[in-house]
Amino acid sequence: MNIQRFSRLLNVSAHTIRYYEKIGVLRHVARNASGHRFFTSKDLDWMAFVQRLKDMGMPLDKIKHYADLREQGDVTAELRKQLLQEHVALIEAKIALETEHLEKIKDKILYYDQLIHQAVKA
Repeated sequence: MNIQRFSRLLNVSAHTIRYYEKIGVLRHVARNASGHRFFTSKDLDWMAFVQRLKDMGMPLDKIKHYADLREQGDVTAELRKQLLQEHVALIEAKIALETEHLEKIKDKILYYDQLIHQAVKA
């Protein structure tokens, strides 16, 4: 598929795709006879994973590091696993903190519900 279709499927600009290729996050992109990029379903799967990491807040330099390790093959499986585990731990800590904030806000809403209910009774 060409870069326009690829970018549409991923909901990412062609500029971003070219940038990811330039910095080495996206590698080994095939070219057609005219020299235009030609993307495969494997490229699509990889970029969907990259997007998931970005959406989860993984910095681009860490994603690049993961891509570098991936390029080296199965010998780096443990390092890639560790990188993902570290990121999962960060996400879990953020979720725990956000959950705590959410509970405090819900407590405040309950307080206001009680305050308003008392004012209506008076």
